[in-house]
Amino acid sequence: MLNSAIGGGDADHIKVRGYDLVDDLMDQRDFIDVLCLEILGDFPDANLKRMINMFLVTSSDHGLTPSALSTRLTLHGAPESLQGAVAAGILGAGSRFLGTVEYSARFLAGVATDVGADWTAEHMRAAAEAAVARSRASGKRIPGIGHPIHVGGDPRCIKLLKVADECGYQGRHCALAQEIAAAATRAAGKPVPLNATGAKGAILLDMGMSPEFGKGLTLIGRVAGLVAHVIEEREHPIAQDIWDMATAQSHR
Repeated sequence: MLNSAIGGGDADHIKVRGYDLVDDLMDQRDFIDVLCLEILGDFPDANLKRMINMFLVTSSDHGLTPSALSTRLTLHGAPESLQGAVAAGILGAGSRFLGTVEYSARFLAGVATDVGADWTAEHMRAAAEAAVARSRASGKRIPGIGHPIHVGGDPRCIKLLKVADECGYQGRHCALAQEIAAAATRAAGKPVPLNATGAKGAILLDMGMSPEFGKGLTLIGRVAGLVAHVIEEREHPIAQDIWDMATAQSHR
């Protein structure tokens, strides 16, 4: 017999983690409550709920990004398929765009192992310097630092760390992430600030959450933005203009 601990139902009831969907959850709990119940197995306290809400809001939309363009162009080809257009935008979440919080958290966790058991400022700085040196030697980009627009500092990062501190989630991983950004700045000779992805990856680890959970929250948040792009594309289409621009470039 196949079953799932997440939920199930019969002719009269729908259950989610043992709670009745109609009697216990609908009009009783909000979406973040149910999200945590489903994924983490329990309802969040006030601090966890506030932090998860910050993650969702931060990732909701960044304008005409590759994910939004994918959604709009897919809708242009299949205007009947809202779900296909949204899925197209989500499918591009990876190491460069949208899915970067997972890779930032994984990188940071790896540097944390180099710190060892003694999380002094000296040990964190040494581990950060070594990590930056390895990345520069290999020509690999460090996820979670630097930004093409917010070159002096990502305003989202500042707010995320402030709220994390208020919620009790700004711990040693947040400190280490800032040491990595400082080491990268020294090595590059120019500002290489921590960005929103780096802040979220660090906070995620200080919350005791997995990198996959962080990526999942990013995807959930971005769906709202992609649905908005679908609606705007139907009302004020630009996909044909994007295609025309690409065609004009290819004919030069």
